[in-house]
Parts: sequence; structure tokens; C-alpha cells
Amino acid sequence: MRDKPLMHARDAVYGSEAKCFVTLNGRRMNFMHMTEFEGKAVINSQQVPILGKVGWGNKAAGLSGVWSGTAHFNQSHFRAVVEHYQRTGEMPYFEIQVTNEDKTARVGRQTVVYHDCLITGDVILSKFEAGDQLLTEDISGTFESFDMPEKFRDLEGL
Repeated sequence: MRDKPLMHARDAVYGSEAKCFVTLNGRRMNFMHMTEFEGKAVINSQQVPILGKVGWGNKAAGLSGVWSGTAHFNQSHFRAVVEHYQRTGEMPYFEIQVTNEDKTARVGRQTVVYHDCLITGDVILSKFEAGDQLLTEDISGTFESFDMPEKFRDLEGL
């Protein structure tokens, strides 16, 4: 008999079951082109000198949001955003919604909505590769805020 609770393997969330939607210019699209995605809140900190102590303390001093992903090279939506920016000087903001759900895991589902997203870094305009390789592209950007309307349930034993 176990004396401590353990996570069951079935409760690991299988990544291929995720869903990704992008809302751009009022149009909500199933962004099934994505094969990888990661959204991060980067917590900035500041060192704090403390009188009478040799070491320094640390204090949270804001956060910034970044996202990155890999997609199949089979859509033109983000290239159209860059083209619009080139012609008008206006870079459109958009929203990304990611839901992780594996029906075999007892944790349920988690949805995170990233607001006021921007594309940053390189955007591949055209690409080819001879041979039998599938074309992909890395994309990245920032976001201003996020919401979690659905959160995973705690597993028994937490």
C-alpha cells in the first residue's frame, strides 16, 4: 500500500488534443496550422538592498507576456498582417485562445486567452526546401494581458 499519493499516468495531458484559435480583424479562426505553442508571463524582479544583511532580497516588479510557436507553412494570415503594416504603418493587434484538454485525464481542461497580441521578430514571407521536408515556420510575439476562464482541476492528493 502506498503511503503517499501519486499522480496516475492517465492524468498527464496529451498535447495533440489542444485547440488554438486566433481572432484577427474581427474574424475568429481555428488556427489548426500550429504544431507547437507556448505563452509565458515573464516576471520581472528588482534586487532590494537590505540594511544589516549581506545578501540582497528580490521583489516582483511587473511582468511582460511573450508567446512563440511553430506552424505549418500553409497560411498567409500573419504575412498579410505584416503587409498591412508595411502599407499603412498600423500593426493590428489580435487575440489567441489556447485550450488544453485530454478527455482521458481527470484534470479537465484549461483555457488561456491572450489579449492584445502583436507579432514580433522575423516573419517568413516565402520559403521552399527541395526534398521531402514539410515546410514549417516559427512565429513569435507579445501580449498585454491574459485570462484563464477555465482552469485544470486539482488531482486527488494535492
